[in-house]
Amino acid sequence: MYPTADDRPSPPPRLSAGSIISPIVAALLAVVIYDRLIASRGTPAGPQPLPPITEHGGGGGSGDDPTDGALDVWDRQVVGVYEAASRGVVNITSTTFTRRFLQVTPEQGNGSGSVIDSAGHILTNEHVVRGARRLTVTLADHSVHPATLVGDPDPDNDIAVLKIDVPPERLTPIPLGTSKGLRVGQRVLAIGNPFGLERTLTTGIISALGRPLRTASGAIVQNVIQTDASINPGNSGGPLLDLRGRMIGVNTAIVSPTKTSAGIGFAVPIDQVRPVVDDLIRYGRVRDGWLGVRFTDISPEIASLAGLPARGAVVIIDVVEGSPAAKAGILGSDEWVRRGDRVELEGDTVIGADGRALGSSDDFVGILRAKRPGDVVTLRVIRKGREVDVPITMGTRPGS
Repeated sequence: MYPTADDRPSPPPRLSAGSIISPIVAALLAVVIYDRLIASRGTPAGPQPLPPITEHGGGGGSGDDPTDGALDVWDRQVVGVYEAASRGVVNITSTTFTRRFLQVTPEQGNGSGSVIDSAGHILTNEHVVRGARRLTVTLADHSVHPATLVGDPDPDNDIAVLKIDVPPERLTPIPLGTSKGLRVGQRVLAIGNPFGLERTLTTGIISALGRPLRTASGAIVQNVIQTDASINPGNSGGPLLDLRGRMIGVNTAIVSPTKTSAGIGFAVPIDQVRPVVDDLIRYGRVRDGWLGVRFTDISPEIASLAGLPARGAVVIIDVVEGSPAAKAGILGSDEWVRRGDRVELEGDTVIGADGRALGSSDDFVGILRAKRPGDVVTLRVIRKGREVDVPITMGTRPGS
């Protein structure tokens, strides 16, 4: 039985010469037209560069993580730094006691810190532990340990060191890098516990260098790192890291009227932190370099009469007998002599230190605070109308 007309296969069409040539000609014409269109768009001849290729598991990843192929090179670097360094970031809980009427009420604050060695030393900010009667440290494995202060915290640099008794194998120290050679625009990472959200990572760049920062003690920390990596309450004391996972600064402060991140955060450079940490662990106190002078900013009126800069001139008022400044011949006086329409200061006026001009006495304090006993500071002073460079070897402050 034959199928009906609807089911029957159609006979093969008869092909004529014209029906064969037409598709070939059409294809050739299409190719010519396509080439002309591409040429009219200015596409260069020859092989074209491929777009960036995202690496996949077999191209450098571990291959074990099914999401590994979704990470590009930058992602891998950030993830690698976080996974290595976050185990060394701790949550610090400080407990203070406040008397209200007849009751004593405990109050808790939180901050961050970094494990810096296998002995259990924790680096953090002085303001994180200020006034604390009890301190605890929570490690990445969520274990909680009592902590003790190592020596006297340094409010002038906002640095403190804690110690916990933990087996070395449970600690992951974060390597200390250097803050020398940092560049504006360099990518950085911050890890901490903002608002108690433990081991939070934020990323950004170094947005400025060489900023002065006034600490809660009123001291000026020079050459502070400014970053746009989000820093919030609870981040204080945590590490600022480079892309190699090395600590280059200690996150310390933000500028924000709302006390939340406004993209302007500050970290104390690690090269200024190192000697403080070494002193606290070794001596239990910071061995400040000591010059042995009292000084003040000069008023614009006196500066004008004395022919001195309106800003950046620091008058030496007094020199301690037997101090490094006295041995170097620095002259102090709180009086001046009027000669006609001019005023002549009896003592030395400092206008620079270590090749840097001073903007105010705060600059002078910052330079001196960065010095340790045995370091040399070279002061440029105006003495009897002449500029003189005076090198001075810093001493140890009496009683320290």
